[in-house]
Amino acid sequence: MAAQRTEIRDPAETRSAVDPATLESEGLNSVQVLERHRLGLANVQPRTTSRSLTEILRTHLMTLFNLIIGICALAIIVLGRWLDLLFAVAAVANVIIGLFQEYSAKRKLDAIALLHQDSVRALRDGMLLEIHREQIVLDDVIELHRGDEVPADGTVLSSAGLDVDESMLTGESDAVPKRRDEQLLSGTAVVAGSGRFRVTAVGERAHAVKLATEAKRYQKINSELRRALEKIAFWLSLVLLPIVAVVLNGQMQAFGGWNAAWASGQWRDAVVTAVSSVTAMIPQGLALMTTIAFAVAAVKLSKQNVLIQEQPAVEILARVDVVCLDKTGTLTDGTIAFHQATPLTPLGHPEVVDRGPDSTALEGTDGWEQALAFFGADEHANATAAALRAPYRALPRHRAASQVQFSSARRWSAVTFAEDSGALAGHWVLGAPEMLRQDAVASGVEVDALLRRTDALSSRGLRTMLLAHAPLDGPIVPGGTGPLGRGERLPQDLSPVALLTFKENVRPEARATLEYFREQNVALKVISGDSPKTAAAVAREVGMAVEGDAVDASTLPSDPAALREVLEHHSVFGRVSPEQKRLMVETLKSAGHVVAMTGDGVNDALAMKKADLGIAMGDGAPATKAVSRMVLLDGRFDRLPSVLAEGRKVIANTERVAHLFLSKTAYAILLGLVYGLLFWEFPFLPRQFSTVDFLMLGCPAFFLALMPNTRLYRPGFLRRSVVFAIPTALAIVLSVVTVSAFGRYLAEPAAAIQTAATLCLTAVGLWVLNVALRPLTPLRVTLISCMYLLLAAVLLVPVSQQYHLFAMPSTELLSASVVSIIIGCGLVDVGSRATTALARRRGDSGNSRAQVDAE
Repeated sequence: MAAQRTEIRDPAETRSAVDPATLESEGLNSVQVLERHRLGLANVQPRTTSRSLTEILRTHLMTLFNLIIGICALAIIVLGRWLDLLFAVAAVANVIIGLFQEYSAKRKLDAIALLHQDSVRALRDGMLLEIHREQIVLDDVIELHRGDEVPADGTVLSSAGLDVDESMLTGESDAVPKRRDEQLLSGTAVVAGSGRFRVTAVGERAHAVKLATEAKRYQKINSELRRALEKIAFWLSLVLLPIVAVVLNGQMQAFGGWNAAWASGQWRDAVVTAVSSVTAMIPQGLALMTTIAFAVAAVKLSKQNVLIQEQPAVEILARVDVVCLDKTGTLTDGTIAFHQATPLTPLGHPEVVDRGPDSTALEGTDGWEQALAFFGADEHANATAAALRAPYRALPRHRAASQVQFSSARRWSAVTFAEDSGALAGHWVLGAPEMLRQDAVASGVEVDALLRRTDALSSRGLRTMLLAHAPLDGPIVPGGTGPLGRGERLPQDLSPVALLTFKENVRPEARATLEYFREQNVALKVISGDSPKTAAAVAREVGMAVEGDAVDASTLPSDPAALREVLEHHSVFGRVSPEQKRLMVETLKSAGHVVAMTGDGVNDALAMKKADLGIAMGDGAPATKAVSRMVLLDGRFDRLPSVLAEGRKVIANTERVAHLFLSKTAYAILLGLVYGLLFWEFPFLPRQFSTVDFLMLGCPAFFLALMPNTRLYRPGFLRRSVVFAIPTALAIVLSVVTVSAFGRYLAEPAAAIQTAATLCLTAVGLWVLNVALRPLTPLRVTLISCMYLLLAAVLLVPVSQQYHLFAMPSTELLSASVVSIIIGCGLVDVGSRATTALARRRGDSGNSRAQVDAE
């Protein structure tokens, strides 16, 4: 087998061995099919639809915070101090929750492939066989019928009115006629006619798969919360090693120096206290609370049929200031709706009465209405003709003598009824108004005037069709395949009977949703692959102000600065290619905007991947859903306001939580430096510090992260948190150092100093919580009171005292602790008021306590 595999190195050699005439009539034979399978020329599709499990694991595990926590945990394990490992719980929980949420979203998409047709009809050994799409090989001859999806790229061999919808790839909503030797692309759909094509590209070489592969290259999401954590990690990485050196040296000196500590075995206690200091500097709880807030938001939104594929996607929508909208499938649902029918006089002038979309044809109506009912009821009707079914339901009693199916090549369909059909007798033709330009039109019809009218309707974004009638001029052969007995040619003496208009079916929720975004000062850009006229008409229908037609993307400048200028001053664009969509999104981002892109087709995938937030419709192409950050599973555009509300809650609550955690990081660094430089024993064991974290941060932060909050997003989240953290950290450090100094002065044992320091740190820390939660409500007062009661239990319950290695301080040290607590709380309050006043003078109200809450 290995020797046979090397006989043909180039697949082109295999193709050249196929006789074109034999291939067209017989298809491939079994030997040729097996040879192509052996060479890997089958239509096997990529299995991945989003980030792999390895990538997800790497994202959540390989972080600086986890590395530091892991090293500290390893040191504690080696020393056998298992009870001091509590600090690692937050890091482990953060990883587990993040992995579970993102992997759950991945599993929902892993079953989706870009091309989801289960079987196709292939011509092999002269017979049509039903095969799975992944059994297709290069050069297979595939037969297509209306409703089929093109499973691979190929060249048309035969066409019987074959019309293809390429909107998933190009955005163009009009069907494209396909003739012999023209190209077919995978991912498109047959909307009319039938035909056969020869497969020229399969699997990863197919056009749609190439687009999806390029779009699925992982790109890190633009999250301000993540960036803030990364900045904190970066700065900590710069200062952590020297701080660790200072802390460890200080602890060794506190135990008599390196030699003495090593000789006495007290170096173990020095390492443990150093670990306590270092782990306190890492705000892993902030990462955990952010992850929990994202995960809870994702679960809540999933109940509203919104799938969050990456946690920060909720936050991004809250920061978005430009939403780029694809027209087809986003603003519209991709279907055609009947708009109006205008009866015409024999000369082509409109009659007085118009029949609107709510009209219903009844038995006994005019023949032209029954003819429309026939066209609409035809099982082979295209999307436009099928839209006639609702307003015209009274089918004719008489059977048609002959019929011509619609084809985009000739742009009309026809039916003939015999003489005994009454008002229906004659030839009825339904097609584009341009058919009147042919010689078959009856004399006297004012063709130019009628076409000017249809052009005016088209400029409003309406599709126009004309129903025309011609009298019988000879005997009809019932059931004859030749339309009208003349081949596929229009009958003579054709007179216009009715002018029909259609429009794309706009999603009913689109107008209200776009109005909501405008109220939130979010700019809207309609970027469509359809014609500028149609794009402008749909935009106007959903409430956007558009003067004239949309901007034709073929006229857009290539210069980035000039393109940026056009994008800033125009909102609706037509005939936009997939590459232009991507370029427009990148240009908007380079101008400083946070951009969301909605879409449903493969033509939107590249732009959605480049956008800060890609939002896919649930009924769109699977590849588009795979590369998006968020999927509206039921395709309802009005889900976005609730996502925006969740995003605002996440950002606002996370900022409030960050105030607390960055205060902790700041005071932990300062405490480590002060005690290291003074050569004082650090006043906390890891288990004590973990409990303090739980009381003043972990437990309250969990509730804070989930509280309602509708505050508008404002940039500068990290700066405001740092400004809040610095004065509170100084107040906490001053209080704790004062208590330690009194303890050393009174020659208190280490356990008593640790107990007093724990009391002081927690009490002042809870006052920081009090400040961050203002204005206080009964629920918030209850939360703070519960934390004080837990603090009392930690200090007084014997089991807790034994676990934490507490010892009751003397009366003098306890009194000094109470005074330090009062002074520390007062300094926290003064510092908070000072930073709030400073923020107001600078015009940044984000640091105001009262404005943290919008309930």
